[in-house]
Amino acid sequence: MSVNMDLVKELREKTGAGMLDCKNALEKANGDINKAIELLREKGLAIAQKRSAKVASQGAIGSYIHMNGKIGVLLEINCETDFVAKTEDFQKFMHEIAMQIAAANPKYLRREDVPEEVISKEREIYTKQLEDQKKPPQVIEKIVEGKIEKFFEDVCLLDQPYIRDEKKKVGDLLKELIAKLGENIVIRRFVRFQLGETLK
Repeated sequence: MSVNMDLVKELREKTGAGMLDCKNALEKANGDINKAIELLREKGLAIAQKRSAKVASQGAIGSYIHMNGKIGVLLEINCETDFVAKTEDFQKFMHEIAMQIAAANPKYLRREDVPEEVISKEREIYTKQLEDQKKPPQVIEKIVEGKIEKFFEDVCLLDQPYIRDEKKKVGDLLKELIAKLGENIVIRRFVRFQLGETLK
């Protein structure tokens, strides 16, 4: 089917994918923009998985200062080539992630970084909170797992909802950038400073 160019432009604005990719996705989805978005996401995920084996040893260190110098963020994001590190898309992504860290204050980069004892402690607290509810053990277990998932979304950067679009997670944003730039990109580390936070 032939696709309306306005629809192609709208899909490009929503996803950041190339014009041809947007046109092809819309053709496959018979003009259904939501289905086309899903197709582009799947393609991006496939590209991201292919690239993940590539060594990301280039990149940049970015910084962001917020609230008149009250909050500061330093972060390192790596990619495969110096060329990609200098692109507008890479620099914009770095700025967005620094703003995310300033606003949402993640404690860890990914859920694998959360110490097992921290997860066990959270699980214990949630289980205790539900003791009085007289629910079957399997129901309590399901509720606790849901709360653990929510805990990861609160404290892990890659699991956090993106501050500009809560339907997306930061990890989705990263996969989209990998698909767009065609290189493995890794958020390596970050630190967030808040004025006076250690002066207790």
